[in-house]
Amino acid sequence: MNRKTGLILALDETSPERALWVASEVRKYVDAIKVNYPLVLSAGMEIVEKLSDMAPVICDFKVADIPNTNRLIVEQVRKRGASGIIVHAFVGSDSLRACVEAADGMDVFAVTEMSHPGGEEFTAKFADDLARTAVSAGASGIIAPATRPERIEHLRKIVGNLLILSPGVGSQGGSPESAIKAGADFIIVGRTIYKSKNPAESAENMVREIGLY
Repeated sequence: MNRKTGLILALDETSPERALWVASEVRKYVDAIKVNYPLVLSAGMEIVEKLSDMAPVICDFKVADIPNTNRLIVEQVRKRGASGIIVHAFVGSDSLRACVEAADGMDVFAVTEMSHPGGEEFTAKFADDLARTAVSAGASGIIAPATRPERIEHLRKIVGNLLILSPGVGSQGGSPESAIKAGADFIIVGRTIYKSKNPAESAENMVREIGLY
């Protein structure tokens, strides 16, 4: 995934019409658009194809199943034109490797530590092992929390040159500047942008905070 601004939009809208409008407004400010179940369940997988005409799409499906099921999910996402998919590493190296093999060039990002407070209860305790699993399985990168930049810095030492995508900026209180300085490659921002009355302005302001543009 090419980095220009360092900004990824988490488009968790449930209205397909508004989602497409927001995407069209911010497309020049974002390096990718991340979609999750709220939008796909309301609009269908066709929304991935439509958004892919505006920017690379990452399907944040946090895939977490046995290898064969993981493979089938990733294949379907790839057929819809997505550029990346987010999966869980806690299900084991065989399941994660199945995602990487099925991706056939599509980026696979493994969750190591989640950004909400509950992320410290479980994922944080095993984040080092999950990061090592991502490296050994051949993942493109990991997900690490912008809400805890010290963890980004720590995980960067484990994953080396793998990409780090960091959610938790904006509504969750994470700082884009702190996350980038800690070693994140991309900042994931959702509500601050897609709920804004002027998404383009909000996205532009976030890009300035990231400081790469």
